[in-house]
Amino acid sequence: MPTAHLKTVITRELRSLAREIQAYPDDASIWRTFPGVTNSAGTLALHLAGNLQHYVGAKLGGSEYQRDRAAEFARRDVPRPELLREIERAIAAAEGTLPGLSDRDLTGDFPEAVGGRIVRTDEFLLHLAAHLGWHLGQVDYHRRLVTGEAGEIGAVAVTELSTARPA
Repeated sequence: MPTAHLKTVITRELRSLAREIQAYPDDASIWRTFPGVTNSAGTLALHLAGNLQHYVGAKLGGSEYQRDRAAEFARRDVPRPELLREIERAIAAAEGTLPGLSDRDLTGDFPEAVGGRIVRTDEFLLHLAAHLGWHLGQVDYHRRLVTGEAGEIGAVAVTELSTARPA
């Protein structure tokens, strides 16, 4: 799988996450929780940004990012501009790292054990993209619960794929 396609999909999903966060009526609503829904959109945004900055930016790209996974789930009431900056940092990590990966990098082992397992880098990057999409869907449903609006924010738009062209 060409890294350009991975970069396109991961950055598309992160931009969609930013649009979701921007679509909330106020900062407080980003942090609302509901019975049976323990993670707010803010928590998920911090988690996704931290996850990608760690695995893509630091582990594959050599950035200085230091992840605090526990804080991703513990922090509350982080202002929207800070959430959006973290998402932008994750986008920068993907854009700055993924295009530089070689076939050898992709077919080799990921440089850190994940969940006590050694995995190939290309498969783990696909996992990260799927994980991002999973949580993006949760954020979309959370926003709809909070706002009562089903408004489209343009998530997972085929038109944002690098090979998309008119039929």
